[in-house]
Amino acid sequence: MTGAMKPAQQARAPLMERLGMHPELAIGYLGLLLFMIGDGVESGFLSLFLHVDLHFSEEKVALAFAAYGAMAALASWLSGALTDIFGPRKIMWAGLLIWLGFEMPFLLIGIAHANFATILISYGLRGLGYPFFAYGFLCWIAAVTPERYLGTAVGWFWSARTGGLPTLGALLASFALPLIGGYKTLWVSVAIVAAGGLLAMLGMTEKHGNTPLSTTGENPLKVLFTGVSIVWRHPKVGLGGIVATITTTSEFGFLVFLPIFYVNEVGFTRQQWLQIVTIIFATNVVANLFWGWVGDKVGWRRTITFAGACGCAVTSLGFFYVPHAFGANFLLVALAGMAYGIALAGFVPIAAIMAVLAPESRGASMSIMNLGSGLSMFTGPAIFGLFFPLVGVSGVIWIFAFMYVLSAVLSSLLKVPGVHPLR
Repeated sequence: MTGAMKPAQQARAPLMERLGMHPELAIGYLGLLLFMIGDGVESGFLSLFLHVDLHFSEEKVALAFAAYGAMAALASWLSGALTDIFGPRKIMWAGLLIWLGFEMPFLLIGIAHANFATILISYGLRGLGYPFFAYGFLCWIAAVTPERYLGTAVGWFWSARTGGLPTLGALLASFALPLIGGYKTLWVSVAIVAAGGLLAMLGMTEKHGNTPLSTTGENPLKVLFTGVSIVWRHPKVGLGGIVATITTTSEFGFLVFLPIFYVNEVGFTRQQWLQIVTIIFATNVVANLFWGWVGDKVGWRRTITFAGACGCAVTSLGFFYVPHAFGANFLLVALAGMAYGIALAGFVPIAAIMAVLAPESRGASMSIMNLGSGLSMFTGPAIFGLFFPLVGVSGVIWIFAFMYVLSAVLSSLLKVPGVHPLR
């Protein structure tokens, strides 16, 4: 564990380090932000575009998003294990190339010709790209950042990720859609993803990320197996993975069905909905930094349990009941969304906890957290697809709220041995 720096040492530290970023990875945060802006352009309108413009049923839309989520979950798990084997730089390159490669048939055949089979396959396989790029970078951060500011560094990661997906991505879409339409807006996203990916990969100079992260000396297949076996060797890693799954399940579920609910039932325009998404996650970006800093000061576990889990249990309900009670009141709905965005950021320290639960295999431990984050891309749409016909929008919202109550119980058990008792 890296000890705290003395004031004189802090004054001599590089600016980026004082801000909470590893200096040689700082450009990577900007590249990630641009990559996620491109990835997030579609987030606020794609489900509505598929449903209204291309005339696919809500069930088919949910299936496409669930396929994407299933592949993203697989890639999220593999990202940590593969950084142990090959190093994070190679995994990030793979993510960038996969994203761009499968976006081509998705746009040129699937969207252009309303071919659902192509959409299902290409969009699903494209789901491998974003987690390899983003979570490969997160593993890189966790591997080389000193523990004294690891929580803050992770907070910067989530701010860059959320700043793009869906915050600035949705904002960009709100301006682009009226000007050039949905199809051309999706092509804009390709250019932004390529620019961000290349900026990160060509700009980062840290050398440790070029080599495998595993320190066990095991052969590659055994390292890959460690990505699973670590759950029973370190049971709290498994609990952390469940918490990570619950963390953003509601977010990815909301992005599938709330555009349809808010536009078709509440009465907002598409642009108003995209502006609401931007407000929510712009708030979340700031809150990510705040809760990362708070977690370093008062405890990672306490922050997750109370600010994240308990906060989201309450605020996720507000996402439905405020517009249900007050209709298309932009201000009230935006305030309810801001509260949700602030609470969602309370889960930021989960990455810091996972990074120190199994220090000898950080990549494997992080892979379980990444798996959880990726599974949320599948479970959110899947819960909607399964339960919407039975319980409607309100029932799905309550399912998400109860999941957050469960995460509060689980996160309270994530006490980290050998780390400050508050954590």
